[in-house]
Amino acid sequence: MPGTTPPPQPPRPPAEGRGADPAAPATFEDLLSDCVHCGFCLPTCPTYVLWGEEMDSPRGRIHLMGQSRQDGVLTGTAVRHFDNCLGCLACVSACPSGVRYDALIETARADVEREHERPLGERLLRAAVFALFPYRGRLRLLRGPLRGYQASGLSRLLRRSGLLDRLPPSLAAMERLAPPLRPAPRLPERVRARGRRRATVGMLTGCVQGAFFPQVNTATARVLASDGCEVVIPRRQGCCGALSAHAGRAEEAARFARSTVAAFERAGVDVVVVNSAGCGSTMKHYADVLANAAGGDGWARRAERLGAKVRDVTEFLADLGPAAERHPLPIRAAYHDACHLSHGQGVREQPRDLLRAVPELELVDVANPDICCGSAGIYNLLRPEPAAELGRRKSADVRATGAPLLVAGNPGCALQIAAAMGADGEAPAVAHTVQVLDASIRGLPPAHLLGGRRGG
Repeated sequence: MPGTTPPPQPPRPPAEGRGADPAAPATFEDLLSDCVHCGFCLPTCPTYVLWGEEMDSPRGRIHLMGQSRQDGVLTGTAVRHFDNCLGCLACVSACPSGVRYDALIETARADVEREHERPLGERLLRAAVFALFPYRGRLRLLRGPLRGYQASGLSRLLRRSGLLDRLPPSLAAMERLAPPLRPAPRLPERVRARGRRRATVGMLTGCVQGAFFPQVNTATARVLASDGCEVVIPRRQGCCGALSAHAGRAEEAARFARSTVAAFERAGVDVVVVNSAGCGSTMKHYADVLANAAGGDGWARRAERLGAKVRDVTEFLADLGPAAERHPLPIRAAYHDACHLSHGQGVREQPRDLLRAVPELELVDVANPDICCGSAGIYNLLRPEPAAELGRRKSADVRATGAPLLVAGNPGCALQIAAAMGADGEAPAVAHTVQVLDASIRGLPPAHLLGGRRGG
């Protein structure tokens, strides 16, 4: 039901080629046949909610997948419906039959990447996105020109003049989504625990998170250290591969995954903490990413071992329990469920419990939590029109809470919702859960969180 948080789901079973019984692995056709077309997924699917089109629902896409396999042809129509999917996984939570739609859509997208030739404009856009976003060094180089552009006032002029609306939709979306940039402090490779050391954890800094939201990484390290964790931040870590995996770029995702596995194996930690929902969801299922990739079962087993160590930062902190005192933070905050945190990882109550434990903080939920905000990795760049409509709907739900602060556990969500609310008028501040905890531990006033937009 809209506005109702679904109960936590059990861990997702292995994907294609890695069934519960290794002697009889599930095939793509097996996974397709699990769908009984009951329709429970329909009210949770963002594109079905937008358009009411059967082929833009999970069960409709599953029908197209089966038809494409049977005919041996990927039509342009089928590809368009697969591209319309946000991959939000709300249908996975809603499905009473346990259909592995996540495995199905990623396999279908990998088929598209191998077999279907997109129009030139689409190929160029995707090539540009994947030449930039998974590479931290390239994103860091972008910071300087972007800060100069923002400081010049050209952004405000472009928006007021109406010229922004005349740009190609994907370029306009990039401009609207670009966050205000602040100085990016560099974290050391090791942050010592304060007081008695309770755990030693590795920390993923991420690509977009590290380049555009470095303050979230800094807050994560401070909160972990304050609660008694020694934090190891491998210097040679790179992209985790989540964006590539969700887009069907299977070999590229596997390459990034192998590099990440190796980096955290060298770190020798028992837990890997992640503060980006999409990254954490993919890393927990690295065995799926590497199961059928070049490199064999050796990498898949290593990936499975690392995936078992991955925890969202809120999940880990809730299990660990607080050590540092939480000081009063008198503020009303709305909590947004990132799809790959709530549906991909089943992490729903832990961030709420952490926030409710902050003295004087009033926590409110956003209506329709199961409907995606429209970010979905790079969906808002590749499919900007439906993404913008979903953003407007989420913006209205956030405004209805009356909260001056929105809390989200994923950088893409923070960018998407802030951009949508900014387009509608004055936007609330946006912060990550760990930034709220950090402010409380340090005894900072609400103004510290309210002073900036988009995760400031």
